[in-house]
Amino acid sequence: MELTHLIAFNLTLLVAIASPGPALLYALRATLTGGASRGLITGFGLAIMAAAWTTLALLGLEGVFVLFPWAYMLLKVSGAAYLIWMAIGMWRNARAPMTQNTDMPPARRAFVTGLMVNLANPKAVLFASAVLLVIFPPQLQMWEKAMIVANHLAIELLFYSTFALLLSTPPARAGYMRLKPLIDRIAAALLGTLGLRLLIER
Repeated sequence: MELTHLIAFNLTLLVAIASPGPALLYALRATLTGGASRGLITGFGLAIMAAAWTTLALLGLEGVFVLFPWAYMLLKVSGAAYLIWMAIGMWRNARAPMTQNTDMPPARRAFVTGLMVNLANPKAVLFASAVLLVIFPPQLQMWEKAMIVANHLAIELLFYSTFALLLSTPPARAGYMRLKPLIDRIAAALLGTLGLRLLIER
């Protein structure tokens, strides 16, 4: 493995992270509603799960999905259902004022939801497998795999931290609160669409 491999991986990863998807949408909403700290904690949860998918791809989870298609289908249906459930809740509460959920501390809730949002997309392991196969040489050593995962986690954390800090300004939050019904319903429609696509796509 050479430095050029990591650079190519990082560029591909940044494009994937920045593309509109469940993770980016949830990070955006978490930051605008809860400020920088909520956005940072959410991003940490998203990053941990994304790096976990890359770890599983490096360990050959894609092969397990090939051998046991029902396992992939189960994860895919569960993930799609979670995204659609989130979308319905977001749509229904679009006009409701922001309230704190006392069942779980806000920080813990943000982290767990970040994990769940990326866990809801098992196609991530297929994407990671394809990217790893194209970019990196075969038969990587264990320390090289560990470096790839650590690098992935660092890139994700850097992206979401920067994202949270840039969007947590008072003008950004005030603009969100003013347009909350519209923004939440657009986000809900996108999440619901992504969930449905996950259900119907092979």
